[in-house]
Amino acid sequence: MTTVAVVEDDTHILAAVTRGLTERGHVVLGASSGLRALGEIVDQRPDVVVLDLGLPDIDGLELLRMLRAVSTVPVIVATARDDEGEIIRTLDAGADDYVIKPYSADQLDARIRAVLRRVREDDADEPVRIGGLTLDARSRVAAIDGQPMDLSRKEFDLLWHLATRRGEVVSKRELLAAVWRQPYGGPEKTVDVHLSWLRTKLGESARSPRYLRSVRGVGVMLIDPHTP
Repeated sequence: MTTVAVVEDDTHILAAVTRGLTERGHVVLGASSGLRALGEIVDQRPDVVVLDLGLPDIDGLELLRMLRAVSTVPVIVATARDDEGEIIRTLDAGADDYVIKPYSADQLDARIRAVLRRVREDDADEPVRIGGLTLDARSRVAAIDGQPMDLSRKEFDLLWHLATRRGEVVSKRELLAAVWRQPYGGPEKTVDVHLSWLRTKLGESARSPRYLRSVRGVGVMLIDPHTP
């Protein structure tokens, strides 16, 4: 499930965008001012930001530059400004895409998926290493302490998703959406069973966890067992 931060000062547009993206399976964080949005984006770490340029407290282009100084989160600028020079300056300042108002929820959803697809392809170039665990998304090879792991497709996808969110508690609902493509929930027992299989292959158990730590009533997170 993708978390989208929408920065838009028009309350009617913000409500419409929030409703449209929520109906399409996204979690939406809304903000109507730039500086408040900056703090929330840094704290909440959304997957993508949809940014209006006409904000009441700070120009959106300046906010984009400030955001780029502290984060690599993908940014889609959605604005009424259609001047070619403005578009070029915004893209040069670090925007990943530029949408001119009015736009539909379907168009915005498609652009979000396209931006995230490019980001994930770029991220997949380098293997992820967490302690003695190594994951290579391109070859779909996982190893623990130098030994290859015999993982099913879903086991790899589950471990990869947790690895990209290392140190964060990920809910079972999010895992069902991201790994099993069930954005509106499903049998959490499926997640539990796959986590149990992963623990066995990681050389641990629920009673004696190393990499996979469950947080009762919240979810599970992947950690580096060698880091205090």
